[in-house]
Amino acid sequence: MGILSWLILVPLIGMVYVMLMPKEKVNLIRYGAVIISVIPMLLSFWLTWDYFFNYSGSAAMAYMEGPYEWIPSLNIQYLLGADGISVPMLFLTGLLSTISLIASFSIKFRVKEYFAFFLLLEAGMMGVFVALDFFLFYVFWEIMLVPMYFLIGVWGGPQKEYAAIKFFLYTLFGSIFMLVAILIMYFTSEPHTLNMLELIDHGPTLSHTLQMVCFIFFFIAFAIKVPVWPFHTWLPDAHVQAPTAVSVILAGVLLKMGTYAMLRINWPMFPKALQDLSFWIAVLGVIGIIYGALVSMAQKDLKKLVAYSSVSHMGYCMLALAAYSSVTAIAGVMFQMISHGLITGALFLMVGVLYDRAHTREIALFGGLGSKLPVYTALMLMFSMAALGLPGMSGFVSEFMIFIGAFGALNKVLVGIAVLGVVLGAAYMLRMFQNVFLGEFNMAKWGGLTEINGRELLTVIPLAILTLAIGIYPKPLTDLLQATLDNLVLLMSR
Repeated sequence: MGILSWLILVPLIGMVYVMLMPKEKVNLIRYGAVIISVIPMLLSFWLTWDYFFNYSGSAAMAYMEGPYEWIPSLNIQYLLGADGISVPMLFLTGLLSTISLIASFSIKFRVKEYFAFFLLLEAGMMGVFVALDFFLFYVFWEIMLVPMYFLIGVWGGPQKEYAAIKFFLYTLFGSIFMLVAILIMYFTSEPHTLNMLELIDHGPTLSHTLQMVCFIFFFIAFAIKVPVWPFHTWLPDAHVQAPTAVSVILAGVLLKMGTYAMLRINWPMFPKALQDLSFWIAVLGVIGIIYGALVSMAQKDLKKLVAYSSVSHMGYCMLALAAYSSVTAIAGVMFQMISHGLITGALFLMVGVLYDRAHTREIALFGGLGSKLPVYTALMLMFSMAALGLPGMSGFVSEFMIFIGAFGALNKVLVGIAVLGVVLGAAYMLRMFQNVFLGEFNMAKWGGLTEINGRELLTVIPLAILTLAIGIYPKPLTDLLQATLDNLVLLMSR
C-alpha cells in the first residue's frame, strides 16, 4: 500500500479509534484525534518535499497506485496518483485539518461524534485530491457531504439546520449533473472506462454537442463548490452557522475542490467547449469578484464579511481559469487556491478567538481593541493586509499572476473591471480593521477580554509563516507547479 492510500486510510482508522473511545474520555478523544491527524499532515509534508526534489520536472503522475481491479464487470478500478496540482492541495489539507482539530478543543457538546466526523471529512478530502478513477472520485466527493452536513447541523449556530440542509441540497444538486456527465463519458468510451487519464484523451474525440453538455454539467457541479456566482448563496449561511474549525476547512479546502476539479477534469477533457465558453466563465468570475467585494463592504457581522470575501477571492480563480492559454494565469489559480486557504483559514480562526471571548461578531459593538489585545491585533492586521493583497504576502503574488496572465489572454475591459476588486477589497478590510481595533476602547463592556492564548497561537502562526514565505519567495512553489501546468495548458489548448 502506497503513501496516497495511507493519507486516506489513517484518518479513517482515527475515526474508528474515536468511535471506540468512551464518550467521557474527552481529552483522550481530542488529543488522540490530533495525534492521528498529524500522521497524514507529516506524510503530505514529506510528499511535497519528495515531489519537489524528484518529480517536479516531469508532467507525469507521481506516486501512482493501481490500477487495481475493483468492480471488474464495470471496469471500475482503484487508481490513485498525485502531480503538481494535487500535491500542494494535499499539503494544505493535511495542515488545515490538524490546525482545525486543535482549534476544536473548545467544542464541549458531543465531542466524540464531532471528532469522528471531522476525521471522516479529512479522509474524503484527501481522497478527492488523489482519485484518478471517476467512480472513486465521485465516492470521495459524496463522502464529504455527510460529515460536513452534521458538523454544521449539530454544532453550528442558531440557524444551523437551515444552513446544513441548504449546503447539502446545493452540493447534491451539483453531484447529479456530475453523475450524468460521468455516465456519458463512460458509455461513449470504448472499452468502457472511468479512468480519468484515458478519458482526458477520449474527451476531445466526442462531438461538439456532447463536449458542451459534459463540460456544462461538470461545470455546474464544480461551480457550486467554488462557489461561482450565482451558485454562491449557500456559502455565507454555512460559514456563519458553522463552528470556527469547520469554517476553516470549508474555506481552506472544500472551496478549492471545485477549482481543482475544473483543472483536473473538465478543462483538459473538453478543450473545444472550454474555448467556446471561456468569455462567459470570465464574466462569471468578474461578477463574483465585484459582487463579493461590495456585499462584504455592507456586512455588519465579522464572519459574514470574511465569508463574502471568499466569493470575491474565488472569483479571481474563475477569471484566471478562463485564461486557460496562459501558464501564468493557471499558476495564479494555484497560488490563489493555496493563498486563500492560508489567509481566509487564519481569518476565520481569528474571528473565532474573538467570538469565544465576546460572544458576538457584530463589528459596530467593538472599537479600540488594539489597546487591549496587542498580539491579537498585530496578527489580525497581518492577515487583513494579506487578504487585501499587500506586497510581501502570498495574496499579492497570486493576484498579480492572475492579472498578468488574464490581461494577455482575455478581454481587456473585463480584466480592468476585475482590478477594481482589489480596491474594494482594501476598502472593506481596512474599514473592518478601523471599526474593530482603532478608536476608543469601551472599558466597561470589553474590559474583561483576554489576549490570544498559546493553543490559539499554535493554530495561526504556521499560517502566518507560510503566507509570508510564499509572498516573499514564491519560486519553490512555482518550480513545483511548472511542469504540470505547462502540460495542462497544452491539453487545454488542443
